[in-house]
Amino acid sequence: MDSRVSELFGGCCRPGGGPAMGGTLKARGAGGSSGCGGPKGKKKNGKNRGSKANNPPYLPPRHLLQQAEDGNIEYKLKLVNPSQYRFEHLVTQMKWRLQEGRGEAVYQIGVEDNGLLVGLAEEEMRASLKTLHRMAEKVGADITVLREREVDYDSDVPRKITEVLVRKVPDNQQFLDLRVAVLGNVDSGKSTLLGVLTQGELDNGRGRARLNLFRHLHEIQSGRTSSISFEILGFNSKGEVVNYSDSRTAEEICESSSKMITFIDLAATTSTYTPPSLASPLTALTVPCSSLVLTLGLAAGTTREHLGLALALKVPFFVVVSKVDLCAKTTVERTVRQLERVLKQPGCHKVPMLVVSEDDAVTAAQQFAQSPNVTPIFTLSSVSGESLDLLKVFLNILPPLTNSKEQEELMQQLTEFQAIDRIFFGFRWMKSTQYQRWGQLLEGHFPVGFAVRATSWCVGPTDDGCFLELRVCSIQRNRSACRVLRAGQAATLALGDFDRALLRKGMVMVSPEMNPTICSVFEAEIVLLFHATTFRRGFQVTVHVGNVRQTAVVEKIHAKDKLRTGEKAVVRFRFLKHPEYLKVGAKLLFREGVTKGIGHVTDVQAIAAGEAQANVGF
Repeated sequence: MDSRVSELFGGCCRPGGGPAMGGTLKARGAGGSSGCGGPKGKKKNGKNRGSKANNPPYLPPRHLLQQAEDGNIEYKLKLVNPSQYRFEHLVTQMKWRLQEGRGEAVYQIGVEDNGLLVGLAEEEMRASLKTLHRMAEKVGADITVLREREVDYDSDVPRKITEVLVRKVPDNQQFLDLRVAVLGNVDSGKSTLLGVLTQGELDNGRGRARLNLFRHLHEIQSGRTSSISFEILGFNSKGEVVNYSDSRTAEEICESSSKMITFIDLAATTSTYTPPSLASPLTALTVPCSSLVLTLGLAAGTTREHLGLALALKVPFFVVVSKVDLCAKTTVERTVRQLERVLKQPGCHKVPMLVVSEDDAVTAAQQFAQSPNVTPIFTLSSVSGESLDLLKVFLNILPPLTNSKEQEELMQQLTEFQAIDRIFFGFRWMKSTQYQRWGQLLEGHFPVGFAVRATSWCVGPTDDGCFLELRVCSIQRNRSACRVLRAGQAATLALGDFDRALLRKGMVMVSPEMNPTICSVFEAEIVLLFHATTFRRGFQVTVHVGNVRQTAVVEKIHAKDKLRTGEKAVVRFRFLKHPEYLKVGAKLLFREGVTKGIGHVTDVQAIAAGEAQANVGF
């Protein structure tokens, strides 16, 4: 990262010119200037004196960062002894910023509204932080000082600016939630890293940390993950890590945390083109409201393919180069340079940001949330613990990637719960059997307590195209009961008694008012990413649309007879086994061997219940 960018909290620019934060950020070692007009001359005590009056340091002006009333970032020059009326206004403003940040807000103290880093003297800064603490207590929030920086601006008195994180869990939530899908090549250290983060103990170099994540005997014997697993890492209101080293159960972690990171550990295989190597990543990446992607290892093999999927689906990602304790420093630097070249290629257009200090980690988290092009890079070791704390700082500060307006729009929609991967059957200690489904709420919300149990929900479609009316007995998130389930959150639902043979992966639960439709035939506008020869009518592929994963046959390619790699077309597909619930506009990926394509659903041919068997491809 450019030293001047790091010094001024990253991505600074002059007001009235240049892009917003992250637009002109230079990667570490990339060379060149960041475009910041900072002072260059130095004197004895290391402070800049020469040209500060002509080139004062700036943060991005508010009108470039966000709209005047939007966003969770607030600039304050000082908060010294405000009047009662002014204090109430500041408290109201903090509530708004917390709402915009979905429970998190960042205050820059000592910064004017135009981004000018004026700074405050020691006494004024202490008084301002005291006022900020009173404001946070008023709204029931906690504050954490992220970093302080001394600046020089037309004064011989030392002046500082301080960046403060304000965090408050919304009243209708148990904790803030962020999901990270972990992708990468085989043996890149995915499970080991998650084991170290969630268990709080370093690895012994022989895979001890990953043993707590494995669910099958053959995984322990081979040392390789073969199924999707979910692990949690918590942070309390002060930014301290909460994991299994301090808590014995997931319930205790949830109770002690104000922010939860859910890692989705996805399997990889030794072959780049073996179908299992893509099934899990595609299932995770095609789900709407997906969060971040963490990729490990060098950008080659399966990792390069996973990066391509994340880019094609426009899912933000950051990169971790692990196992740096096994190689020389020059080898790590060469690997990072190679990774930077891959990220800067025309197909990626990313801005690499190598994180080497805590200040870099804070800047990376803010830049990553504000600019889709910034890609933080971490180099760490799960054995020595090198740079592991930097990744924790990054995850703690990283805000949700959807704003409050998008969240409210989803909340206003009719309820749609999408099952993704798991279905659990029965409890041996209970007389009656319940069926649990793990999935994600895409739109709407589930009400609290009796209201959700008194409502009948439509679950389906079954093989004959019907939807069943079922009741939800309880809702759990991370193995603990939750007060409410909001759009974009994942949870486990306990359903009432019914024939277990009717349940399958890929089914959805929707509100009865939605009047859901199903289809066996649908059309999609696709781009053929790769095919060895030509893509023709009659070709069979495995289609991924959200939680739907089924084989479909190509019935027709509009306006063309065949497709080659890189070409676009509208294609009609027909499911071969049973109908599915699809929505127009949903992201679609398909694969078959080395063949891969991406697109979105443009039209569905709805069929009525009872007509499904006549419309499938048998």
